[in-house]
Amino acid sequence: MLIPLILFIGTIIGSSVSIAEDCKGCVPLDSYSFDKVIAKFKAVVVKFDVAFPYGEKHEQFGKIAATTKDSQDLLVAEVGVKDFGNKDNADLAKRYNIKKEDFPVVLLFLQGKTEPLRFVAEKDVDFTADNIKRFIKSKSGVYLGLPGCVEQLDRLAEEFKSSAENDRQEILYKAKVFEETLPETQRAAAKVYVKMMERILERGDIFVQTEQTRLEGLLKGKLSNDKKRTMEERRNILQSFTHRDEL
Repeated sequence: MLIPLILFIGTIIGSSVSIAEDCKGCVPLDSYSFDKVIAKFKAVVVKFDVAFPYGEKHEQFGKIAATTKDSQDLLVAEVGVKDFGNKDNADLAKRYNIKKEDFPVVLLFLQGKTEPLRFVAEKDVDFTADNIKRFIKSKSGVYLGLPGCVEQLDRLAEEFKSSAENDRQEILYKAKVFEETLPETQRAAAKVYVKMMERILERGDIFVQTEQTRLEGLLKGKLSNDKKRTMEERRNILQSFTHRDEL
């Protein structure tokens, strides 16, 4: 009796119960609620998928909701699209030129912008929570803590990249002082922030672009798991020094 009851309740509320249970923190949207909700947030990341999604990509998307639950500016949502029966939400998929064979498709909606931005993974293995969060952060300006990053130092990096050279020297000093207050587990990350500030002061803002290219090249090569994680964390830190129009 329990399973029919769950399905009956799911039909009444007009959304997939499996989404609500499997993707904690993800808000199910439909053709009636979509436009009303999207407009309320600085950024909304939406996964368009089958009505009852499952698998690794669905699990990775769920991690975004779990790790950004404290963000007031970002909403993580899902649209379940049916190609049978009443074809629920098929109109939304058509509006954004999303085809069934493309599922899952992740779109980022920014407040004040009419067209969403589409997350593109070159390979299936690139469809990860961290890569999608990196995409959101780079395009929206919403703060999301990425692996290897320290929030206070991310704030200093944001300030550093938009400041004059004299002010940058002062921010570098603040970063060095803050480094000394951190627990040992975050000291290595803090040294990366400090080193990047020093390199930018030495070589100019072009260092950010050349370092980004270098890291992307290394990450495409064969690396041990530990080395890969180190490079990915360094890339995450570097993103805080990158202007959004450069990404």
